[in-house]
Amino acid sequence: MRIIKSIFILALTGSIIFLSSCNGGDPKPTLQATTVTNLAADPPTGFDPNTGAPIGTTGKYKFFSFATGDVVANTDSATSNWDIGFRSTTIIVNSGTSGPGSAAAQVSTGIFDELLIAPDAGYNVDGATKAIPTGSGNGWYSATATQPTIITPIAGRFIIVKTASGKYAKMEILSYYKDAPASPTGTEQARYYTFRYIYQPDGSKNLK
Repeated sequence: MRIIKSIFILALTGSIIFLSSCNGGDPKPTLQATTVTNLAADPPTGFDPNTGAPIGTTGKYKFFSFATGDVVANTDSATSNWDIGFRSTTIIVNSGTSGPGSAAAQVSTGIFDELLIAPDAGYNVDGATKAIPTGSGNGWYSATATQPTIITPIAGRFIIVKTASGKYAKMEILSYYKDAPASPTGTEQARYYTFRYIYQPDGSKNLK
């Protein structure tokens, strides 16, 4: 009788665990931020000794997909395989005048970790002006007026992206210089982005 009772208790315990898992007892995992370092955004090979202008650039964007977490080949520029593209301080989204996708973006002000739900409205596509504004103080960065120009991400600003496939992500640019120096002087290798992002693959606006 004691053995039969033990078997019954084990079976009951297993049933409770099974029902708990079926009823959503396990919470959804928290999304984790991913950091991308040294994404090359058409860096120059040198500078004109007379004007200081960069030379050796290609004029091409470096495309990135949040879904894969990786760069996308330029041969896919006319597809929806990429979400955003980087070239110098300009960031494009895959929509409108920049690509065939339905991506859109907006610059948000606040604390990156505290934005838990992507907004319903406020997104822009690329057109005569970019969805992510360029120019010092207009979007994600400020630039010094003196030479050498120093590009600094503006604290408290980050980018919310509706991807080319209709998913959501948020991105914070941390540095514009190779290896992300803490206090750049403008002499470092520029056009190397370091940024962190959170991507929601399930299509919801949940970014936590």
